[in-house]
Amino acid sequence: MTFGPDDFKLELNTVWRFPDRGDWATHDAKYRGNWSPYIPRNIILRYSLKGDLALDQFAGGGTTLVEAKLLDRNCIGIDVNETALIRCMKKCDFEIDNTAKITIKKGDARDLDFIANETIDLICAHPPYANIIKYSEDNINDISLCKPKDFLTEMKSVAVESFRVLKKDKFCVILIGDTRNKGHVVPLGFSVMDIFKNAGFNLKEIIIKEQFNCKSTEYWKKSSIKYNFLLLAHEYLFVFKK
Repeated sequence: MTFGPDDFKLELNTVWRFPDRGDWATHDAKYRGNWSPYIPRNIILRYSLKGDLALDQFAGGGTTLVEAKLLDRNCIGIDVNETALIRCMKKCDFEIDNTAKITIKKGDARDLDFIANETIDLICAHPPYANIIKYSEDNINDISLCKPKDFLTEMKSVAVESFRVLKKDKFCVILIGDTRNKGHVVPLGFSVMDIFKNAGFNLKEIIIKEQFNCKSTEYWKKSSIKYNFLLLAHEYLFVFKK
């Protein structure tokens, strides 16, 4: 097992692209919608120190947790879905010579009552993009089942809890993309940005992340020409500071 990418360089500008998504350590692309490990690696290295406590309240495929362990950061991974938690445990089940402690817990990003105020050094999270990908069928706590309007309402609670648990002068980094409804863009990204700003965060960076290797791209190509709309090939990585 290799514990990092070859010839890694920290990203220095506001456009990020990773055609090779990264497969070191236990990383893979089998969990639908999980982000490239290059993203949390850049975030963790730039916005935290060894021994810090990070939080990913949408742990999903476990990518953030694995990177935290590799980079000697403690990390709490939370998800409402049992299948995600089982995967996270398997992904983090490897030995490495450092002191990182990874805690995996079932929980709701809208209610982090088991985390005390201002105890987190970094939030590094990739929430669902409303109901573009549904991660369960009938889990009432799963916001990936919400239509965009309802999703944005629920994200207000996520933002408030994120602000509460994060230490002052620390960073909260969120990856979010847009969607479409009847051919028109639904700007989830900017709406989520405003929600976090309204919760008290200051916006430090807007990073454009180019999308690659989307399974649905081929399906939508013909429709994009037939119905005259562009394929959404970007996501927003918002860096907020408390």
